Amino acid sequence: MKKTMLGLSIFAAATLLFGGAAFGGNIVIKGSTTVLPIAQKTAEAYMQQNPSVRISISGGGSGNGIKALIDGSCDIADSSRFIKQKEVKLAVERGRYPVPFAVAYDSIVPVVHPSNPMVNVTLAQLKDIYEGKIRNWKEIGGPDRPVVVVSRDTSSGTYEVWREKVLKKKRVFPGALLQASNGAVLQAVAKNKNAIGYVGLGYLNDTVKALMINGVTGSEETTLNGTFPISRPLFMFTAGWPQGETLRFINFVIHPQKGQQYVREAGFVPLY
Repeated sequence: MKKTMLGLSIFAAATLLFGGAAFGGNIVIKGSTTVLPIAQKTAEAYMQQNPSVRISISGGGSGNGIKALIDGSCDIADSSRFIKQKEVKLAVERGRYPVPFAVAYDSIVPVVHPSNPMVNVTLAQLKDIYEGKIRNWKEIGGPDRPVVVVSRDTSSGTYEVWREKVLKKKRVFPGALLQASNGAVLQAVAKNKNAIGYVGLGYLNDTVKALMINGVTGSEETTLNGTFPISRPLFMFTAGWPQGETLRFINFVIHPQKGQQYVREAGFVPLY
């Protein structure tokens, strides 16, 4: 997948090089809260270089971003997962043809309260925690305290990837505390010494403690070499091949010496 998406991104860059002159305009971006910091940083830089352009950005989750793209209320949908077949079908029925652009790579990292002595969990343990089978930290070598499970809601692309790679397509157990964004997960875990949650690499900070999975730390290196077990590409989708200002912005985001520097500044892993 990485090679395919990278090739698509390079093709888009080539389109920009041979395209026409830039014109001012407005771009509306909606979707993933994981991709949000990348969109914000690249949009700010792009507007500084192109003062006639206005870019509006909102979160709400990958699923909501793709819905907005399908119904025509945005130009770009940020998504931390690939588009589903049923979404493609609905889009095509409405005369829209979603085009994916990989803009970065990421890993989803489990996090706990800084006071939690745990440093590592296995994928099997994470699955049991999120299915509600492990209810006390002492069951996996931690303190004698109840486990409070914090998860993203079902409109989240991060949740979809977590469900696929950790839960093996099982659903998170009903007692989990569902949060609408990466930031909300961070706050919930930072305030509860018994909590466990998960966030993208770019959201890690010292208010929580990141856990290794199967003895591997989530990082740029382990994301790129595939040793961290929950890694993924991050996307921007357009309805059909982008044109005009939308095309120029997409190419700015994926350009090695332009937008990709802001991917790293946002805490995520650049394409190149």
